[in-house]
Amino acid sequence: MSIIEKAAGKIGTGAPRVPADTPLDPAQDASMIEHALSKQRNNQSASTTNVPFVATPVEPIFSESDAEVLEGNSQVQTINLARLHRMGVVSPDAEKSQIAEEFRIIKRPLIANAFGQGTARVKNGNLIMVTSSLPGEGKSFCAINLAISMAMEMDRTVLLIDADVAKPRVPEYLGIHADKGLLDVLQDKDLKLSDVLIRTDIAKLTVLPAGRTYKRATELLASAAMTRLVEDIGNRYPDRIILFDSPPLLATSESSVLATHMGQIVMVVEAERTSQEAVREALSHIQSCEVVGMLLNKTTPTPGADYYYGYYGSYGK
Repeated sequence: MSIIEKAAGKIGTGAPRVPADTPLDPAQDASMIEHALSKQRNNQSASTTNVPFVATPVEPIFSESDAEVLEGNSQVQTINLARLHRMGVVSPDAEKSQIAEEFRIIKRPLIANAFGQGTARVKNGNLIMVTSSLPGEGKSFCAINLAISMAMEMDRTVLLIDADVAKPRVPEYLGIHADKGLLDVLQDKDLKLSDVLIRTDIAKLTVLPAGRTYKRATELLASAAMTRLVEDIGNRYPDRIILFDSPPLLATSESSVLATHMGQIVMVVEAERTSQEAVREALSHIQSCEVVGMLLNKTTPTPGADYYYGYYGSYGK
């Protein structure tokens, strides 16, 4: 069930558009893919290595007012769609583009796994973590693109959680204001989730910021409060996809803890930069999740790709 797709670009003005069918070095690509598949098979045959998703007998972290926020009754913050387009991000008002088509391909197996569409439904499959081995590989770019693309589905809603608590970037890239967030809810039992969730003017997209910095961030993410929160947001609404933009696996310990809650993980790999050794080491930190996909980012453009996608966009889906 691994997802092996290729995506494009960097966040930033003038980011290059990279076609999905650009090849990497075949030996390197095959080696990384085989390693991911081998890890997945080993996990399936040795379930004792998996960390169980256990419900904690504590009062739910949600309240009725939280439900109203997630259903769209909160104050809306406006996202500058023109800025997103300049940054090379999927924009709902400009669907027909190379990057939009690439993330349509990438999101499809994730959604199928989450909701059992043509395949067996993955346990907790609607909880999806986007991560990388090292900083700078484009994981936030991919998480934001996936979130917006999934929010464009007719029958799905998306909650994008900025779980990169050391270096949160989602509000900055989306151009929205955020003060308190995930860590504050975990730290303060009197703070309601409805106080920190941000509804955007992109239909069906809500954001949970990382919040303020705490020295014991890893312990907060490993706490019973985090288990309750993940369980609540994962099970309360059957049509919702929850995407976590997590820290790089080899830079901090938070992402390894977060991985124990996930049904699916998308690991972003930067083409021609990230070593096989780094990828293997990163994969060893997320063995608790059986469904791990590798997304190759920042590939070299194929000549003529811009023309092809301009032509494609003119003649329909």
